[in-house]
Amino acid sequence: MECISVFDMLKIGIGPSSSHTLGPWRAAERWIKELKDNDTFDTVEKISVDLYGSLSLTGKGHATDYAVMLGLNGADPETMPIENIASVISEIKKSKTLSFNNEKPITFNTDTDIVFNRDFLPFHANGLTFTATINGKNAKSTFYSIGGGFVVKETLENSKKNFEIKRSFPYHIDKGTELLQFCKTLGKSISEVVLENEKSLRSEKEIDKELKRIWDTMLECIYIGCHTEGNLPGGLNVRRRAFDMHQNLKGDIAYTNPVEWVYAIRDTEVKFRQILKWVSCFALAVNEVNASLGRVVTAPTNGSAGVIPAVLLYYLVIENHDANFEDIKRFLLVAGEIGSIFKKGATISAAMGGCQAEIGVSSAMASGALCELLGGTPEQVLIAAEIAMEHHLGLTCDPIGGLVQIPCIERNAMGAIKAINAAEMALNTDPKNVKVPLDKVVSTMWETAKDMHTKYKETSEGGLAVGVNLTDC
Repeated sequence: MECISVFDMLKIGIGPSSSHTLGPWRAAERWIKELKDNDTFDTVEKISVDLYGSLSLTGKGHATDYAVMLGLNGADPETMPIENIASVISEIKKSKTLSFNNEKPITFNTDTDIVFNRDFLPFHANGLTFTATINGKNAKSTFYSIGGGFVVKETLENSKKNFEIKRSFPYHIDKGTELLQFCKTLGKSISEVVLENEKSLRSEKEIDKELKRIWDTMLECIYIGCHTEGNLPGGLNVRRRAFDMHQNLKGDIAYTNPVEWVYAIRDTEVKFRQILKWVSCFALAVNEVNASLGRVVTAPTNGSAGVIPAVLLYYLVIENHDANFEDIKRFLLVAGEIGSIFKKGATISAAMGGCQAEIGVSSAMASGALCELLGGTPEQVLIAAEIAMEHHLGLTCDPIGGLVQIPCIERNAMGAIKAINAAEMALNTDPKNVKVPLDKVVSTMWETAKDMHTKYKETSEGGLAVGVNLTDC
């Protein structure tokens, strides 16, 4: 059976897009592995890349060309120093040479060897083909970046059910009803059921270590965003707002690192309007870092990376001052599982489903996770996720200039606020009175995605992307 781990849903990478940056980066790595497995890597004479569909239409704004070059150059998105990206790209462009997998120099002209094709491949909206010239002949390999950093080959008829990793869990879950049945049968919470599945893959010590690494990355991302001033790159001259908001909110609190910062915020008196501002600040901070090619955690995508950390930090600094790592662990486990249900039953790719597939899913993930921490039953957790998604249905993806900035950054703040609101409503809902279960909203989201016009699916050919004059920005 094909199962999705929490660590598939929450990946560490570089912005601004999981499908347009992290995915193509990972595709380049997988292509290199293919060449090595076929014993042809050492004989490659020339390489080129063709980008198709959404990867081409918004590729430059999403730094897809950069991601491809960095992947071919052998860099790792989880560990590469962010400050080195510009110099590496500059050197490749200047020298017209890249270090193929950091092993052998190979001629590469970025003007001609990365081709932006406006047409779509039939299998998925995000396609890219690598070509290697070997002994004078071309060998091609095509990959598809299907959202959230997942990369697949064309092996199944339905791309939304084609997953990156095959494994077997003791408790196989495709739908919310199956998850609730396991909770009832085992007498466990959702996070406990998810943990049992994860323990079939790795030790609990390893799970804790990786979850802590994920949370540390999220927290550092918020911290960096709150302490970085200026405009975002890309040409829209978007002013970073998290810095100004943070300056106005924090007052005279003293701290020297992210952990001290969290405790300092917790100790301040926070009123309702300030809570709204803090949550918005947290979310904006993450996605401003994402928009500037910073390191973020896909949750479930880069474009929606700010919702989950913003809601989790809200819980830590507002709701429960006694919270500890166990609370963080439960939150991330629940969020990951809800995200996997949406991925299996619908999509987390904006190129396939619009922004409902990114902000909508992230808001549902965060809302359900928060609901469990606030004492919600498994039924109420899924109600929270359903409410959050229900009020994102039909949300289009229409980034101005192909950049993950407008309206993407603000949408993370809105998604975080909606997640908190949905969790609170779910806690006051009797499951017996629910009219729309989570599984129904998942299937409705997928039907909505299929009905949505292509121009509203991350192509920059509709909505705000064409309704706003770039010269006015």
